Amino acid sequence: MEKCYIPRASPGYEGFSDSKLLGVGSFGSVYQVTLSDGLSIAVKIFNLELEGAFKSFDIECDVLRNIHHRNLVKIISSCSNIDFKSLVLEFMPNGSLEKWLHSHNYFLDMIPRLNIMIDVGSAIEYLHHGYTKPMIHCDLKASNILLDEDMVAHLGDFGIAKLLGEPYSTTQTMTIATTGYMAPGND
Repeated sequence: MEKCYIPRASPGYEGFSDSKLLGVGSFGSVYQVTLSDGLSIAVKIFNLELEGAFKSFDIECDVLRNIHHRNLVKIISSCSNIDFKSLVLEFMPNGSLEKWLHSHNYFLDMIPRLNIMIDVGSAIEYLHHGYTKPMIHCDLKASNILLDEDMVAHLGDFGIAKLLGEPYSTTQTMTIATTGYMAPGND
């Protein structure tokens, strides 16, 4: 059986402890890991006891390995064996937009907010029109918009994405109503 591990984790590596927890989603948790060369990465560990976790992992792998846009979180690697599934992702040091909007310790002026909206709009436009298979994110919310060191927004968490068109017209994990979810409007 293949073993999965984080290569060259830094000395004193704490494993996937609560002190390194970045967030918890519908199908698992995301942790910060610092490699021995000082590079920080995010590792999304899927909770395989949850119904839909396997399908969510498969869809995220399929989506993330095929899409390339400056405003989408980049996948570095994946790990999959019979009892463990994870994604190794680019780390976003400024956290989620949710933190910046709903915390008293952070503040965004109008110009950074506008830039974030443009970044997210650019990512959505790419998913709908710039990729060979049109795609709907299905879980657009502030906690899935991550900010890099320059406050550039990156859309993440494609676990319930829907791929459109033949033969993908039914490729979707279960639709979940999450707090902060923004459904497509018919205005």
